[in-house]
Amino acid sequence: MSIERPALYVVATPIGNLGDFGPRAAAVLGAVDRIFCEDTRHSRRLLDHYGITTALEPLHAHNERRVAGQLVARMRDAGEACALISDAGTPLISDPGYVLVSSALDAGVAVRAVPGPSALIAALSISGLPTDRFVFEGFLPSAAGARARRLAALADEPRTLVFYEAPHRLLAMLADLCEAFGAGRTAVVTRELSKRFETVYRGTLQALLGTLGEDPNATRGELVVLVAGAPPLAADAHEAEIDRLLGALLAETDQRTAVRVVTRLTGARRNAVYRRALALAADD
Repeated sequence: MSIERPALYVVATPIGNLGDFGPRAAAVLGAVDRIFCEDTRHSRRLLDHYGITTALEPLHAHNERRVAGQLVARMRDAGEACALISDAGTPLISDPGYVLVSSALDAGVAVRAVPGPSALIAALSISGLPTDRFVFEGFLPSAAGARARRLAALADEPRTLVFYEAPHRLLAMLADLCEAFGAGRTAVVTRELSKRFETVYRGTLQALLGTLGEDPNATRGELVVLVAGAPPLAADAHEAEIDRLLGALLAETDQRTAVRVVTRLTGARRNAVYRRALALAADD
């Protein structure tokens, strides 16, 4: 295996199935001088499986900014070849590594990709949603208010949306998606990709919220949530129906409730319904 020095190799590792680890990735990890990883105990199990004895050093979200400069200086000055891996998948994709890669490039150290598994791409490829254009949002804010604001900003996004989510927040996230995007928007939830209990759930946001709420296994393991992009602007006839429903509801309840109900009934974008509600109020 020919290794460039000094250089940093960004190496993708399996997201579950160890059989997805490519020959080149194994060869690079066996040939470099050291490997930077999130958790040395976790990564050692992968390396032991392939008989790789290269030294491991921790590089994670809590120490990256502090140690990245030192690691890059050592690579440059000692002519070392090092590799960066994450616990699973492609480094830097909702994982540490950006500061290290950026510092290496600034110092003139070559950065090379050894591509491979990625939960983001794997989920997209089997989702059945449009893949020609998509937006990756990573993890949404954990606080409910910040999450709602972020989703409101994405409600009119026409491209397929892809999120990572923690199992214990999945149902709350789906409820917020219903509120922001409309309960009728199509979505897909993938769980444990490439592992023994891989599961893919497809349906409307409202249906998924019900299905996953009744499945105790749905909120376990690694999750990717994909949501269809916002539909084209409603036709005039659809707008007329929205106005009719809003007019009836606004006479009986508050604006927030009226917008939520009409969004669920029509599948229209929440922001569009909200704008129509404001317009009707102004007309009145």
